[in-house]
Amino acid sequence: MKENSVVPGDGAPATKSGFVALIGRPNVGKSTLMNHLIGQKIAITSRKPQTTRNRIQTVYNCERGQIVFLDTPGIHKAKNKLGEYMVYTAEHTIRDVDAVLWLVEPDAYIGAGEQHIAAMLKDSRLPIILVVNKIDRVKKTEIQKAIDRYRAFCPFAEILPASAKMSINLDTIIDALFRYLPYGPRFFDKDTVTDQPIRQIASELIREKALRSLGEEVPHGIAVTIEQMKTRPDGRITDVDATIICERDSHKGIIIGKGGSMLKKIGSEARPEMEELLGTKVSLKLWVKVRRNWRDSDVLIKNYGYDKKKIDE
Repeated sequence: MKENSVVPGDGAPATKSGFVALIGRPNVGKSTLMNHLIGQKIAITSRKPQTTRNRIQTVYNCERGQIVFLDTPGIHKAKNKLGEYMVYTAEHTIRDVDAVLWLVEPDAYIGAGEQHIAAMLKDSRLPIILVVNKIDRVKKTEIQKAIDRYRAFCPFAEILPASAKMSINLDTIIDALFRYLPYGPRFFDKDTVTDQPIRQIASELIREKALRSLGEEVPHGIAVTIEQMKTRPDGRITDVDATIICERDSHKGIIIGKGGSMLKKIGSEARPEMEELLGTKVSLKLWVKVRRNWRDSDVLIKNYGYDKKKIDE
């Protein structure tokens, strides 16, 4: 990805383009930031840690050039094979980018997670821009303390306070990235927003609504698969059949809810966003299946879309 690193001159591109990884511990706001930077919801969000499981690519375009964002799972201590896949995804993404956006929270001390990320980035020689996110939650004095703390901790190209949720200082982040990206042509046409297949986005929308509706224990053990997605001949309605996978019979009961109430809630909340995504009305049917300990099964995590080989391609 470095072959376009040329200084503009006769016949050289006047625009900049490059790949940028968003990294950080779980639940620091990476997906929210990416969605707001590109002005469109692609990655799902929730207050639950480890919401993002796969690498998600989105494209930002402007007159200055193109930024390809790579949202990654939160870096954490893996407790199962799915967790190992998520950490593998995040760490390997850094090998293929031109710059890094490292997100932290202003009220978080520099713990083992941050130290691990710093060690991982130490020999990368990439420009690392630290984003102190969620500044809307704390006083200005706390923001400055966090900036000073990190400035002494690790050499950064820049340290920027921001709030992804409140869209504070997002233009500043874009400006900073363009300062460090190489000159070169756009990698994708201007209409490209993401590389995510429609089915993948639809399944993630359903998982997001489940994450937001269910209790603390269940969400970590669920996956969503799209069994069928077919638009009717008149083009007005798309039939979508999806299955929510869980690990225990007790979880299945919680997901379905009394009289199917929870499953209906998840479906009714997912449907409007799926209709916006597909541009048609959606007839959504949901089922729930138990696959015990699927997060520790190489075969099942691959079947549900978490395949290390795709990361290495």
